[in-house]
Amino acid sequence: MTTKVAKPCCGPSAKRVPLTSGSVISGDLNSKGALHITGGNALVGTRTAGVPDDGETPLRNVKLKPFLMGETTVTNAQFEAFVKATGYVSEAERFGWSFVFWSEVPDHVGPTAGVVDVEWWRQVEGANWQDINGPKTQAEAWFADHPVVQISWNDARAYAAWVGGRLATEAEWEHAARGGLGDVAFPWGEETPNDTTFTPCNIWQGHFPETNTGKDGYKTTAPAKSFEPNGYGLFNVVGNVWEWTADPYRVKSLKKNVRARVSQMKGYKLSKGGSFLCHRSYCYRYRIAARSGTSPDSATTHHGFRVVWPGR
Repeated sequence: MTTKVAKPCCGPSAKRVPLTSGSVISGDLNSKGALHITGGNALVGTRTAGVPDDGETPLRNVKLKPFLMGETTVTNAQFEAFVKATGYVSEAERFGWSFVFWSEVPDHVGPTAGVVDVEWWRQVEGANWQDINGPKTQAEAWFADHPVVQISWNDARAYAAWVGGRLATEAEWEHAARGGLGDVAFPWGEETPNDTTFTPCNIWQGHFPETNTGKDGYKTTAPAKSFEPNGYGLFNVVGNVWEWTADPYRVKSLKKNVRARVSQMKGYKLSKGGSFLCHRSYCYRYRIAARSGTSPDSATTHHGFRVVWPGR
C-alpha cells in the first residue's frame, strides 16, 4: 500500500475502517501514579507560532476544572495488563500490519512499501504493540517500562475507559505540560534543545531522517519515566512519543493551501508533544503549543498516550 500524506509529521495515516461500537471495555478506576493538576485559568496556544500553518496561535485563556493525569504515558506493562484482563485486540493486530520507521525495520522482514513523500515510514506486516518493528522483534524492541506504541486513538480510548479515565483535551494537556510556568515554549522554560549541549528530552539529534546521533541517550523510545519531570511532576510531556488527545484536529486559517490540507484530514484526531523522531529542521513540534493530526485508526512506533481522570 502507498499512502499520500500532505505535510506529515506525527506519522502517516492508514485511513482504515473504524472499529464498531462496543470496542471499549469498561473497568475499575485505576488512577495509581496520577498527579493532581490544578484548575482555574489555563493558557492554550502561543503568541508566535513555530509552525505557522498548524493553528498554534493565538495564545488564549481557558477555564479548566482540576483533574488527575498520569505521571507518565501508558507503558507496555500497563497495556499488557489491560490485554490480559480483557482480551482486547489492537487495531494494528486486527489489520495485520502497521507503520515502522525505516531504520528500525529488521532485515528478516524483507522488502516493505513506503509512504509517498515520507518514504522513511514503511508498511510492515505483523507490526503491533508487542512486536513493535514487525514479527519476532519483541525481544529486541519491547521493554516493560517504555511507552506502549503502535496504538491507535481507538485503542487508547479503550484502555483509558478500562481504567476509569479518558484522554485529555488539548487545553488540559497544554495546561499540564506547562507545569505552572505559564506562557513558556517547553515544560522546562524557554531554552531550545540542540544537537550537542542541551538535551532535556528525547528527540532527534543529527540529520533527519538519515543520522540520529542519540546524544540524549536514546535513538528510539526512552523509559516512560525518564529525563527531568516538569513542575507538576509529569515525565516526558514533550519528546519520546506523541500523545493522543480527545480532541479533533482543527485549524482555522484563511490560507487556501491550509484549508485544502485540513479538509483532507476530516475525522483526524489531535496529538501533542512530539516524539523521538522530531528535529527542528523537519518537525519543530516538541513545543507545548505544537500540534499534529492523524487518522484515529493509525498506529506507529512513536505514538502513545496518557490518561486523565476527574479531579478529587
